[in-house]
Amino acid sequence: MRTEKNRTLAMLLSALMLLCSLTACGSRQGSSKDGDPSAKNLGILHEEEFGGVYAQMTIDEFNALGFAYGDSLDVTFSNGYALKGIPYYNGYYTKAGEPLLVAYPGYPYIKICINNGDDLFLLAGLAEQDRVTITRAERGTFQAIQNARDIHYQDDRSLFSSDAVFANFRAVSAGTIAEGMLCRSASPCDNQHNRAGYVDTLMGQAGVNLVLDLADTEEKIAGYLEKEGFDSPNFLTLYKQGQVVPLGLNMNFASEEFRAKIVRGLAAMSETPGPYLVHCTEGKDRTGFVCMLLEALCGADYAQIVEDYMITYDNYYGITKQKDPDRYNVIVREVLEPMMQAVTGEDADLVTADFAAAAEAYLLNAGMTKQQIEALRANLSALSE
Repeated sequence: MRTEKNRTLAMLLSALMLLCSLTACGSRQGSSKDGDPSAKNLGILHEEEFGGVYAQMTIDEFNALGFAYGDSLDVTFSNGYALKGIPYYNGYYTKAGEPLLVAYPGYPYIKICINNGDDLFLLAGLAEQDRVTITRAERGTFQAIQNARDIHYQDDRSLFSSDAVFANFRAVSAGTIAEGMLCRSASPCDNQHNRAGYVDTLMGQAGVNLVLDLADTEEKIAGYLEKEGFDSPNFLTLYKQGQVVPLGLNMNFASEEFRAKIVRGLAAMSETPGPYLVHCTEGKDRTGFVCMLLEALCGADYAQIVEDYMITYDNYYGITKQKDPDRYNVIVREVLEPMMQAVTGEDADLVTADFAAAAEAYLLNAGMTKQQIEALRANLSALSE
Protein backbone atom coordinates (compact mmCIF):
# COMPACT_ATOMS: atom_id res chain seq x y z
CA MET A 1 0.00 0.00 0.00
CA ARG A 2 2.82 2.39 0.87
CA THR A 3 4.47 1.65 -2.47
CA GLU A 4 1.22 2.46 -4.30
CA LYS A 5 0.84 5.71 -2.32
CA ASN A 6 4.43 6.66 -3.13
CA ARG A 7 3.82 5.95 -6.80
CA THR A 8 0.67 8.08 -6.77
CA LEU A 9 2.46 10.90 -4.97
CA ALA A 10 5.32 10.78 -7.50
CA MET A 11 2.83 10.98 -10.36
CA LEU A 12 1.12 13.97 -8.77
CA LEU A 13 4.45 15.72 -8.24
CA SER A 14 5.48 15.06 -11.84
CA ALA A 15 2.21 16.48 -13.10
CA LEU A 16 2.62 19.53 -10.88
CA MET A 17 6.17 20.11 -12.14
CA LEU A 18 4.99 19.85 -15.74
CA LEU A 19 2.19 22.32 -15.06
CA CYS A 20 4.64 24.73 -13.45
CA SER A 21 7.01 24.49 -16.42
CA LEU A 22 4.18 25.22 -18.86
CA THR A 23 2.95 28.17 -16.81
CA ALA A 24 6.35 29.48 -15.66
CA CYS A 25 6.19 33.07 -14.56
CA GLY A 26 2.49 33.12 -15.42
CA SER A 27 2.96 32.35 -19.13
CA ARG A 28 0.32 30.48 -21.12
CA GLN A 29 0.48 28.64 -24.41
CA GLY A 30 -2.24 27.92 -26.91
CA SER A 31 -3.99 29.27 -29.96
CA SER A 32 -5.69 32.52 -30.83
CA LYS A 33 -9.40 32.63 -31.61
CA ASP A 34 -8.47 32.16 -35.29
CA GLY A 35 -6.49 29.01 -34.57
CA ASP A 36 -3.03 30.57 -34.97
CA PRO A 37 -0.44 29.62 -32.32
CA SER A 38 0.07 32.02 -29.44
CA ALA A 39 2.64 32.31 -26.66
CA LYS A 40 1.08 34.41 -23.92
CA ASN A 41 2.39 36.45 -21.04
CA LEU A 42 6.05 35.44 -21.36
CA GLY A 43 8.69 36.96 -19.15
CA ILE A 44 11.33 39.14 -20.84
CA LEU A 45 15.05 39.87 -20.47
CA HIS A 46 17.09 42.76 -21.81
CA GLU A 47 19.74 41.50 -24.27
CA GLU A 48 22.25 44.29 -23.91
CA GLU A 49 25.20 43.39 -26.17
CA PHE A 50 23.40 43.97 -29.46
CA GLY A 51 20.16 45.39 -28.09
CA GLY A 52 16.84 43.59 -27.95
CA VAL A 53 14.41 41.59 -25.85
CA TYR A 54 14.57 37.91 -25.02
CA ALA A 55 11.13 36.36 -24.56
CA GLN A 56 11.61 33.60 -22.01
CA MET A 57 10.75 30.63 -24.19
CA THR A 58 13.31 28.44 -25.91
CA ILE A 59 13.38 28.16 -29.68
CA ASP A 60 12.28 24.52 -29.57
CA GLU A 61 9.40 25.28 -27.20
CA PHE A 62 8.24 28.16 -29.39
CA ASN A 63 8.34 26.14 -32.61
CA ALA A 64 6.55 23.25 -30.91
CA LEU A 65 3.53 25.52 -30.52
CA GLY A 66 3.20 25.64 -34.31
CA PHE A 67 5.19 28.74 -35.24
CA ALA A 68 7.33 28.36 -38.38
CA TYR A 69 10.18 30.39 -39.86
CA GLY A 70 8.78 32.78 -42.45
CA ASP A 71 5.55 33.45 -40.52
CA SER A 72 4.46 36.99 -39.69
CA LEU A 73 3.80 37.69 -36.03
CA ASP A 74 2.00 40.17 -33.80
CA VAL A 75 3.96 41.06 -30.66
CA THR A 76 2.37 42.93 -27.76
CA PHE A 77 4.17 43.96 -24.57
CA SER A 78 2.35 44.48 -21.27
CA ASN A 79 3.22 48.20 -21.30
CA GLY A 80 1.18 48.60 -24.49
CA TYR A 81 4.03 48.69 -27.03
CA ALA A 82 3.18 46.51 -30.03
CA LEU A 83 4.72 45.31 -33.28
CA LYS A 84 2.37 44.07 -35.98
CA GLY A 85 3.15 41.62 -38.76
CA ILE A 86 6.88 41.30 -38.10
CA PRO A 87 8.80 38.36 -39.63
CA TYR A 88 9.95 35.29 -37.75
CA TYR A 89 13.34 34.07 -38.99
CA ASN A 90 16.18 31.86 -37.78
CA GLY A 91 18.66 34.61 -38.67
CA TYR A 92 18.89 38.37 -39.06
CA TYR A 93 17.25 38.55 -42.47
CA THR A 94 15.43 41.89 -42.31
CA LYS A 95 16.86 45.14 -43.62
CA ALA A 96 18.64 47.44 -41.19
CA GLY A 97 16.19 49.25 -38.92
CA GLU A 98 13.39 46.71 -39.35
CA PRO A 99 12.01 44.61 -36.47
CA LEU A 100 11.91 40.82 -36.34
CA LEU A 101 11.62 37.89 -34.01
CA VAL A 102 14.73 35.78 -34.39
CA ALA A 103 15.50 32.21 -33.33
CA TYR A 104 19.25 32.38 -33.80
CA PRO A 105 21.05 29.06 -33.24
CA GLY A 106 22.66 29.03 -29.82
CA TYR A 107 20.43 31.70 -28.31
CA PRO A 108 18.85 30.66 -24.98
CA TYR A 109 15.48 32.13 -25.97
CA ILE A 110 13.66 33.65 -28.92
CA LYS A 111 14.59 37.31 -29.36
CA ILE A 112 12.59 40.35 -30.47
CA CYS A 113 14.74 43.15 -31.82
CA ILE A 114 15.40 45.74 -34.50
CA ASN A 115 17.99 44.46 -36.94
CA ASN A 116 21.06 46.70 -36.92
CA GLY A 117 18.97 49.37 -35.25
CA ASP A 118 18.04 50.88 -31.91
CA ASP A 119 17.81 48.78 -28.77
CA LEU A 120 14.16 47.65 -28.74
CA PHE A 121 14.14 47.25 -24.96
CA LEU A 122 14.95 50.94 -24.57
CA LEU A 123 12.91 52.11 -27.55
CA ALA A 124 9.79 50.39 -26.25
CA GLY A 125 10.33 51.74 -22.72
CA LEU A 126 10.34 48.26 -21.22
CA ALA A 127 11.22 47.13 -17.72
CA GLU A 128 12.31 43.64 -16.67
CA GLN A 129 8.93 43.01 -15.01
CA ASP A 130 7.07 43.56 -18.29
CA ARG A 131 5.72 40.61 -20.25
CA VAL A 132 5.03 39.81 -23.89
CA THR A 133 2.47 37.91 -25.93
CA ILE A 134 3.29 36.63 -29.42
CA THR A 135 0.66 35.44 -31.90
CA ARG A 136 0.98 34.38 -35.51
CA ALA A 137 -0.59 36.95 -37.84
CA GLU A 138 -0.20 34.97 -41.06
CA ARG A 139 1.49 31.74 -42.09
CA GLY A 140 4.43 31.91 -44.53
CA THR A 141 4.33 35.64 -45.30
CA PHE A 142 8.12 35.86 -45.45
CA GLN A 143 8.88 32.32 -46.59
CA ALA A 144 10.73 33.39 -49.76
CA ILE A 145 13.25 35.50 -47.82
CA GLN A 146 13.62 32.79 -45.14
CA ASN A 147 14.46 30.24 -47.83
CA ALA A 148 16.96 32.53 -49.57
CA ARG A 149 18.77 33.58 -46.40
CA ASP A 150 18.73 30.33 -44.43
CA ILE A 151 22.30 29.35 -45.22
CA HIS A 152 24.97 27.74 -43.05
CA TYR A 153 28.65 26.96 -43.29
CA GLN A 154 30.92 24.36 -41.75
CA ASP A 155 33.93 24.87 -39.50
CA ASP A 156 35.86 21.91 -40.93
CA ARG A 157 38.91 23.00 -42.97
CA SER A 158 38.83 19.82 -45.06
CA LEU A 159 35.55 20.93 -46.66
CA PHE A 160 37.12 24.05 -48.20
CA SER A 161 39.37 24.37 -51.24
CA SER A 162 42.15 26.39 -49.57
CA ASP A 163 43.24 28.03 -46.32
CA ALA A 164 42.31 31.43 -47.76
CA VAL A 165 38.78 30.34 -48.66
CA PHE A 166 38.31 28.73 -45.24
CA ALA A 167 39.59 31.88 -43.49
CA ASN A 168 37.59 34.16 -45.81
CA PHE A 169 40.92 35.93 -46.28
CA ARG A 170 41.57 38.07 -49.34
CA ALA A 171 43.14 41.29 -50.53
CA VAL A 172 40.74 44.02 -51.61
CA SER A 173 41.60 45.58 -54.95
CA ALA A 174 38.59 47.80 -55.80
CA GLY A 175 39.05 51.39 -56.91
CA THR A 176 42.53 52.80 -56.39
CA ILE A 177 43.39 50.52 -53.47
CA ALA A 178 46.90 49.23 -54.11
CA GLU A 179 47.54 45.52 -54.48
CA GLY A 180 48.04 43.88 -51.08
CA MET A 181 47.39 47.08 -49.11
CA LEU A 182 43.99 46.15 -47.64
CA CYS A 183 43.02 42.65 -46.54
CA ARG A 184 39.82 41.33 -44.99
CA SER A 185 39.07 38.08 -43.20
CA ALA A 186 37.48 36.18 -40.37
CA SER A 187 38.93 36.74 -36.91
CA PRO A 188 42.61 36.00 -36.21
CA CYS A 189 42.02 35.94 -32.44
CA ASP A 190 38.50 34.60 -31.78
CA ASN A 191 38.75 30.91 -32.63
CA GLN A 192 35.11 29.91 -32.14
CA HIS A 193 34.94 28.88 -35.82
CA ASN A 194 38.40 27.23 -35.93
CA ARG A 195 39.71 29.87 -38.35
CA ALA A 196 41.94 32.08 -36.21
CA GLY A 197 45.18 30.20 -36.81
CA TYR A 198 44.67 30.16 -40.58
CA VAL A 199 43.93 33.89 -40.62
CA ASP A 200 46.99 34.56 -38.48
CA THR A 201 49.29 32.70 -40.86
CA LEU A 202 47.84 34.47 -43.89
CA MET A 203 48.07 37.92 -42.32
CA GLY A 204 51.71 37.21 -41.52
CA GLN A 205 52.36 36.26 -45.13
CA ALA A 206 50.60 39.46 -46.26
CA GLY A 207 52.83 41.60 -44.03
CA VAL A 208 49.91 43.15 -42.16
CA ASN A 209 51.06 46.13 -40.09
CA LEU A 210 47.78 47.26 -38.51
CA VAL A 211 44.67 45.27 -37.58
CA LEU A 212 41.25 46.89 -37.40
CA ASP A 213 39.30 44.52 -35.12
CA LEU A 214 35.65 45.41 -35.55
CA ALA A 215 34.24 42.70 -33.30
CA ASP A 216 36.17 42.88 -30.06
CA THR A 217 36.92 45.05 -27.07
CA GLU A 218 40.15 45.03 -25.07
CA GLU A 219 38.42 42.77 -22.54
CA LYS A 220 37.38 40.24 -25.16
CA ILE A 221 40.87 40.12 -26.65
CA ALA A 222 42.35 39.57 -23.20
CA GLY A 223 40.01 36.61 -22.82
CA TYR A 224 41.15 35.08 -26.11
CA LEU A 225 44.80 35.46 -25.13
CA GLU A 226 44.20 33.61 -21.87
CA LYS A 227 42.49 30.64 -23.52
CA GLU A 228 44.39 27.38 -23.63
CA GLY A 229 45.52 26.71 -27.16
CA PHE A 230 45.61 30.33 -28.33
CA ASP A 231 47.99 30.23 -31.28
CA SER A 232 48.00 33.45 -33.28
CA PRO A 233 51.57 34.76 -32.91
CA ASN A 234 51.36 37.41 -35.63
CA PHE A 235 48.23 38.91 -34.09
CA LEU A 236 49.81 38.77 -30.63
CA THR A 237 52.93 40.62 -31.80
CA LEU A 238 50.89 43.41 -33.36
CA TYR A 239 48.65 43.59 -30.31
CA LYS A 240 51.61 43.99 -27.95
CA GLN A 241 52.96 46.73 -30.23
CA GLY A 242 49.68 48.64 -30.06
CA GLN A 243 48.91 47.91 -33.71
CA VAL A 244 45.54 46.28 -33.13
CA VAL A 245 42.59 48.67 -32.89
CA PRO A 246 39.62 46.99 -31.16
CA LEU A 247 36.35 48.79 -31.91
CA GLY A 248 33.67 46.45 -30.52
CA LEU A 249 31.13 47.37 -33.21
CA ASN A 250 27.58 46.14 -33.30
CA MET A 251 25.87 46.29 -36.70
CA ASN A 252 23.70 49.38 -36.17
CA PHE A 253 25.46 51.27 -38.97
CA ALA A 254 22.90 54.07 -38.80
CA SER A 255 23.85 55.00 -35.24
CA GLU A 256 26.13 57.78 -34.05
CA GLU A 257 28.10 55.32 -31.91
CA PHE A 258 28.82 53.11 -34.92
CA ARG A 259 30.04 56.04 -37.01
CA ALA A 260 32.16 57.42 -34.16
CA LYS A 261 33.89 54.06 -33.68
CA ILE A 262 34.56 53.74 -37.40
CA VAL A 263 36.16 57.18 -37.43
CA ARG A 264 38.41 56.17 -34.53
CA GLY A 265 39.56 53.09 -36.44
CA LEU A 266 40.06 54.83 -39.78
CA ALA A 267 41.90 57.68 -38.10
CA ALA A 268 44.37 55.09 -36.77
CA MET A 269 44.76 53.74 -40.31
CA SER A 270 45.44 57.26 -41.59
CA GLU A 271 48.31 57.58 -39.12
CA THR A 272 49.88 54.14 -39.68
CA PRO A 273 51.28 52.68 -42.90
CA GLY A 274 49.75 49.47 -44.25
CA PRO A 275 49.18 46.76 -45.15
CA TYR A 276 45.96 46.60 -43.13
CA LEU A 277 43.65 43.80 -42.04
CA VAL A 278 39.97 44.49 -41.36
CA HIS A 279 38.06 41.71 -39.62
CA CYS A 280 35.09 40.97 -37.39
CA THR A 281 34.08 37.43 -36.41
CA GLU A 282 33.25 35.96 -39.82
CA GLY A 283 34.53 38.82 -41.98
CA LYS A 284 31.09 39.27 -43.47
CA ASP A 285 28.80 42.11 -42.36
CA ARG A 286 30.74 44.51 -40.14
CA THR A 287 33.82 43.88 -42.24
CA GLY A 288 31.64 44.18 -45.33
CA PHE A 289 30.44 47.63 -44.30
CA VAL A 290 33.88 49.01 -43.48
CA CYS A 291 35.46 47.57 -46.64
CA MET A 292 32.56 48.93 -48.70
CA LEU A 293 33.22 52.36 -47.19
CA LEU A 294 36.96 52.18 -47.90
CA GLU A 295 36.37 50.91 -51.43
CA ALA A 296 33.92 53.74 -52.03
CA LEU A 297 36.37 56.30 -50.67
CA CYS A 298 38.94 55.04 -53.16
CA GLY A 299 36.63 55.37 -56.14
CA ALA A 300 35.11 51.90 -56.48
CA ASP A 301 31.80 51.64 -58.30
CA TYR A 302 28.69 49.62 -57.53
CA ALA A 303 29.79 46.54 -59.47
CA GLN A 304 33.23 46.39 -57.79
CA ILE A 305 31.72 46.70 -54.32
CA VAL A 306 29.17 43.97 -55.02
CA GLU A 307 31.82 41.67 -56.46
CA ASP A 308 34.07 41.93 -53.41
CA TYR A 309 31.27 41.62 -50.86
CA MET A 310 29.77 38.54 -52.48
CA ILE A 311 33.08 36.64 -52.49
CA THR A 312 32.35 35.95 -48.82
CA TYR A 313 29.12 34.18 -49.76
CA ASP A 314 31.00 32.08 -52.29
CA ASN A 315 33.70 31.27 -49.71
CA TYR A 316 31.29 30.24 -46.98
CA TYR A 317 28.22 28.98 -48.81
CA GLY A 318 29.12 28.48 -52.49
CA ILE A 319 26.61 31.16 -53.53
CA THR A 320 27.48 32.90 -56.80
CA LYS A 321 25.43 34.73 -59.40
CA GLN A 322 25.90 31.83 -61.77
CA LYS A 323 25.21 28.94 -59.39
CA ASP A 324 22.46 30.43 -57.20
CA PRO A 325 21.13 33.66 -58.75
CA ASP A 326 17.99 33.90 -56.61
CA ARG A 327 19.86 33.80 -53.30
CA TYR A 328 22.64 35.98 -54.70
CA ASN A 329 20.21 38.72 -55.71
CA VAL A 330 18.29 38.60 -52.42
CA ILE A 331 21.53 39.01 -50.44
CA VAL A 332 22.68 41.96 -52.57
CA ARG A 333 19.27 43.62 -52.33
CA GLU A 334 18.46 42.91 -48.68
CA VAL A 335 21.92 43.05 -47.08
CA LEU A 336 24.49 44.97 -49.11
CA GLU A 337 22.43 47.68 -50.73
CA PRO A 338 21.11 49.01 -47.39
CA MET A 339 24.75 49.36 -46.28
CA MET A 340 25.52 51.35 -49.41
CA GLN A 341 22.47 53.53 -48.88
CA ALA A 342 23.65 54.35 -45.37
CA VAL A 343 26.55 56.10 -47.11
CA THR A 344 24.95 57.43 -50.31
CA GLY A 345 21.48 58.20 -48.97
CA GLU A 346 18.33 56.14 -49.46
CA ASP A 347 17.26 57.97 -52.62
CA ALA A 348 20.56 57.57 -54.49
CA ASP A 349 20.78 55.52 -57.66
CA LEU A 350 23.42 53.05 -56.54
CA VAL A 351 24.48 52.11 -60.05
CA THR A 352 25.40 55.71 -60.94
CA ALA A 353 26.22 57.10 -57.48
CA ASP A 354 29.45 59.01 -56.81
CA PHE A 355 30.63 56.69 -54.07
CA ALA A 356 33.89 58.58 -53.43
CA ALA A 357 32.09 61.84 -52.70
CA ALA A 358 29.44 60.07 -50.62
CA ALA A 359 32.04 58.23 -48.53
CA GLU A 360 33.98 61.41 -47.88
CA ALA A 361 30.82 63.24 -46.82
CA TYR A 362 29.87 60.32 -44.56
CA LEU A 363 33.25 60.43 -42.80
CA LEU A 364 33.28 64.23 -42.50
CA ASN A 365 29.81 64.15 -40.96
CA ALA A 366 31.00 61.45 -38.57
CA GLY A 367 33.85 63.66 -37.32
CA MET A 368 36.85 62.69 -39.42
CA THR A 369 38.92 65.60 -40.68
CA LYS A 370 39.65 66.34 -44.31
CA GLN A 371 43.37 65.82 -43.62
CA GLN A 372 42.74 62.40 -42.06
CA ILE A 373 40.60 61.36 -45.01
CA GLU A 374 43.26 62.41 -47.51
CA ALA A 375 45.96 60.60 -45.52
CA LEU A 376 43.82 57.46 -45.37
CA ARG A 377 43.14 57.54 -49.09
CA ALA A 378 46.85 58.07 -49.79
CA ASN A 379 47.85 55.16 -47.50
CA LEU A 380 45.39 52.82 -49.17
CA SER A 381 46.56 53.83 -52.64
CA ALA A 382 50.28 53.62 -51.87
CA LEU A 383 52.25 50.95 -53.70
CA SER A 384 53.39 47.97 -51.66
CA GLU A 385 57.12 47.53 -51.41
